[in-house]
Amino acid sequence: MTDLATPQALPDLSQTPQDTAVPRPEDTVAPRPGDPGLIALPLIIAGGFGLGVTNTGILDVPAAAVPILLSATSIGLLVATLWSAALGQNVNATVYGTFFGFYGSYAVLSLGLTHDWFGIAAADAGGTVALWLASWLVTIGLLTVLLLRLPWTYPVLLLVVDLALAALLIGNLTASTDATHAGGWLIFVFVGFVVYFYTAALWAETGGRLLPLGRPLVG
Repeated sequence: MTDLATPQALPDLSQTPQDTAVPRPEDTVAPRPGDPGLIALPLIIAGGFGLGVTNTGILDVPAAAVPILLSATSIGLLVATLWSAALGQNVNATVYGTFFGFYGSYAVLSLGLTHDWFGIAAADAGGTVALWLASWLVTIGLLTVLLLRLPWTYPVLLLVVDLALAALLIGNLTASTDATHAGGWLIFVFVGFVVYFYTAALWAETGGRLLPLGRPLVG
C-alpha cells in the first residue's frame, strides 16, 4: 500500500530541450522505495483468517491458538508502522499503527483473561470484552470517516471492520451466537479486501501493471 496522501512530483516543463542535459544512466536509475505493506498485509490476512474461523464457529480452535497467531501479526504490524513512518508514509503509518494496537491488544486481552493476569473475575470478563470492542469500534469508525479522501476500497474495508465489531459487540452483550457468527463472516469479507490489496502490491512490485483501487469517495 503506497502513501496515497502524498502527490507525485510533477516534472519541470519550464526548460527547453536545449537547456536539458542528457542524464547519465547512473543518474536516472533511482532505488525503489520500500513497501511496508508487503510485510503488513499478509500478516493481517493470517490474523484476520484466524479471527474469522473462531467467530463463525467453523472450527473449534483452542483459545490459545488465535492470541499466539495475533501476537505474530502485531509484531509485523509494528515493524510496518515504524517503516512507514521512516519513509514519510504517514497515512500508512496511522493505519498500520491502529491495526497493530487492535491485534496486539486482542492478544494481550485474550491471554490475560485466560491466565488471570489482570485479576478480572470470570463474571466480569464479558463486560471487559464489550468495553474493548466498543473502544475499537469508535477508533476504527473515526479512521473510516477520516480516510474518505482515499480510493473507495480503503474506507469500505474499514466500514466492514466497523460492522464486524458492531456485530461482535451485539453478540457479546446479548449472548447471540447469530450476531457473533455474522461478525465472523464480516471478518472474512475484510480478509478478502486485504487479499486484493496484497495481490495489487506484490503484483506491481514484481513488474505487473497497477491494479485498480477505485476512485475517492470525497474529492
